[in-house]
Amino acid sequence: MRKEDKSTVLEVLQGYIQQYPHFYLTDIEGLNAEKTTALRRQCNKSGVKLVVVKNTLMRAALSASDVDFAELYGSLKGNTAVMFSESANAPAKLIKEFTKDTKGEGKPYLKAAYAQEGIYVGREHLDYLIAIKSKEELIGDVIALLQSPAKNVISSLQSVGQTIHGVLKTLEER
Repeated sequence: MRKEDKSTVLEVLQGYIQQYPHFYLTDIEGLNAEKTTALRRQCNKSGVKLVVVKNTLMRAALSASDVDFAELYGSLKGNTAVMFSESANAPAKLIKEFTKDTKGEGKPYLKAAYAQEGIYVGREHLDYLIAIKSKEELIGDVIALLQSPAKNVISSLQSVGQTIHGVLKTLEER
């Protein structure tokens, strides 16, 4: 690869690291063309950007960032594809769904991840990463919790009102 091409790719990777708050380092080596195409389609549907990178260029892009990604450097071996995402758990769900036929042992597999400002190295973190809730999901949970007591009070008041109405109706008929 020419030096100009390397600098262009490096700039693109740095832009992705700044643009997307979460990314996963995965291994997709050995996937045939059909499975690779299916993976890319699923990534596009899920809002995940899949990029195959050279480990040295990814390491250089991570080094240029403000965040200390030193823990991820050990995972930059062999074939590496990076899944960039706005949602912390979208790539993890995608990997789990894509490997469900192989009970999570197939490819792509998780090498490491940077999600919710934390670094996770190894396949064993996949289930934990799936359980991470997005900002929208957390806001929805908080709103549901805040609405619950109000709904209970309104429900009680409505049932009391119906009970009183029923008693008055019965007395009126007598």
